[in-house]
Amino acid sequence: MHQELLLKEIRRKIGERSLNDEIANILNISYDAAHRRTSLKAKFSFEEALELAKYYQISLDQYQNSNRQILVRKTASVNGTEDLESFFQNNLSVFENLSLSNEMTIYYSAKDIPFFYTLSDTMLSRFKIYVWMNLLNAKQVFIPFLDFYPPNFEADTKQLRKKYEEQNVIELWNDMTVSSILQQISFYYETGLLKTKEAQIILEELKELIEYIEEKIEHNVKFQLYENELMHLSNDIFFSHPKHSLFAIPTNMFGYILINDEKTCKETHNYFQHQIKNSKSLNASGNRDRKIFFNKMYKSIENLKEKLI
Repeated sequence: MHQELLLKEIRRKIGERSLNDEIANILNISYDAAHRRTSLKAKFSFEEALELAKYYQISLDQYQNSNRQILVRKTASVNGTEDLESFFQNNLSVFENLSLSNEMTIYYSAKDIPFFYTLSDTMLSRFKIYVWMNLLNAKQVFIPFLDFYPPNFEADTKQLRKKYEEQNVIELWNDMTVSSILQQISFYYETGLLKTKEAQIILEELKELIEYIEEKIEHNVKFQLYENELMHLSNDIFFSHPKHSLFAIPTNMFGYILINDEKTCKETHNYFQHQIKNSKSLNASGNRDRKIFFNKMYKSIENLKEKLI
C-alpha cells in the first residue's frame, strides 16, 4: 500500500514523463527492474524509497497514521562568514529543486525587510551581514564595522536575488518591517562600532531600497505587497506550487526548518490566504493610502538620520 502511494505521488510530480525511465535513472537499475517495482511485483528497499523521496522532495511522514507528526529538514548551520557561501548556494538549490515556473507563488511574511533585497554590493548589504554575524557570535566580541570584510560571494547573492525577483511574489509588511534595521543602526552607532558617515550611507541606501519597493508595486505585475496591521509577521517563507510546495520556518538569521508535508503546506497556504484577507493590498490601493504607508518608513529613516548628525 505504501509503495503504491509513493508511486502515485511520483507520477503526480513527473507528469507525462515515463515512470519506469525515471525510476531506472534515479535508482541506477535496469528498465525491467524498474518495471517490476512500478507494477508492484517487487518492493522498493528502504534505501530506494528514501532515495526517491529525497529526489522528488516527498515527505514520507504523510504515509504514517498520525496527523501530529511530520518529518522536517533543517538547513546547515552558519557559525561564521566562511559558512555564508554555502548558505547562499543552498538557497539557490532550493529554487532550482522547486522547478520554478509561473505556477509558483512565493509568500513572505516580512517581519524584517526580506533578506533577498539586501543581497547586493552595497554598504547596506555589508552592514546586514555584519549584524547577522555579530548576533551569531557566541563570544560577543565585536569589531568595528569598518574593519569587517565579508567573503566575496557577490555572484551567488546576485543570482539568488535575481531568482527571487523573477517569481510571482506576495509579501506582507507592516509598520515594524523597517524598524529592526533602524534599531540595529542606532545600536551600533551608539556603541561606537558604526561611524556617522557609514551610518548615513546605510540609511540613504535603505531609503533607496524602500523607493525601489514602492516603484516595484506600480511596474511589476508579478509582485504584490500587502499591509498587515492585525497579525504578527514572522519571516516565514512559503513556496506554493500545485505539485510540490515548501514551507520554510526561520530558526535564526541563517537557519530554516524546511517542510514539504502536503497537509502542512495546504494549511500554510490557507493561513497565508487568511492573512491576505485581513490585509490591505497596496497594489490595489489608491496613491493616498500607498503614500501614507511608505511615508511612515521614509519619516522613520529621516528621523534617525537627524539623530545621527
